Amino acid sequence: MEPEAPKVCDAKYYELLEELQALDFVLVELNLYLDTHPGDYQSIEQYNKFSQERMRVAHEFQQLYGPLMNFGHAFSKYPWEWSQTPWPWQV
Repeated sequence: MEPEAPKVCDAKYYELLEELQALDFVLVELNLYLDTHPGDYQSIEQYNKFSQERMRVAHEFQQLYGPLMNFGHAFSKYPWEWSQTPWPWQV
């Protein structure tokens, strides 16, 4: 049995993936800041806003292109999508 050919990714795939990377960067930076400034209400609000946006973008990505994370952190449509490439960390 030959391995399945990799999926061809369209521009939207890369757009959403880049948006997720940018949101992850912002969330890491805010998280680090809040570790030393836990009472900064405005930063907590920003963190929560960006967290919600990340969840929205991740959901959109997964609906279109499959799961981002495994072990119960993302769903898979039928057929099982983890055997299909490219995976987000390969692009």
